Amino acid sequence: MKICIVSDSHDRSEPLAAAVSAAHAAGAQAVIHCGDLIGAQTLRASLKLGLQLHVVHGNNIGDQMALHRLMANSSGKLNYYGMDASIELAGKRIFITHYPHYGHAMACTGDYDLVCCGHSHKAEIMAQPNIKGGTSMLANPGTVAGIDAPGIVAACTWILGDLSSMHFEIRTVGTHVEPVVSSA
Repeated sequence: MKICIVSDSHDRSEPLAAAVSAAHAAGAQAVIHCGDLIGAQTLRASLKLGLQLHVVHGNNIGDQMALHRLMANSSGKLNYYGMDASIELAGKRIFITHYPHYGHAMACTGDYDLVCCGHSHKAEIMAQPNIKGGTSMLANPGTVAGIDAPGIVAACTWILGDLSSMHFEIRTVGTHVEPVVSSA
């Protein structure tokens, strides 16, 4: 199962929808949004693509009631969890949070195959050694809005992941970026 991992859309619907559309075209069946969505309206274009959306909030929470209303009217396509979430997709245990330090800590537990986080606006993928003697993938898609992304040119980044192979690629809206790391 392929998934799209995004974060920090900060009320920018266009780059979010572009990333979700590109992921859908690449075979993604679900979207994980790691927070700082802000406005529920930011999700409307992405919801029209028909993929399952799993969303947590970040430090820029926005209108939670509007998000709950949108979820209630989404025919089960939008799942809003609040601060964090523990879900299962394609037999993989996934933890979703906004904060990288919290994500890192949860990856170290070994309780999850994949931990997704955001907040730093810096796209990173790493195989994190855990206390159970294995590794957990830790994925931060950066900012799909391109706001304050590190580097000379701020990029609108997201991650395409394949849960069957545990292979993850950082991509930018409108272009493909070669894989940064995949599981060992």
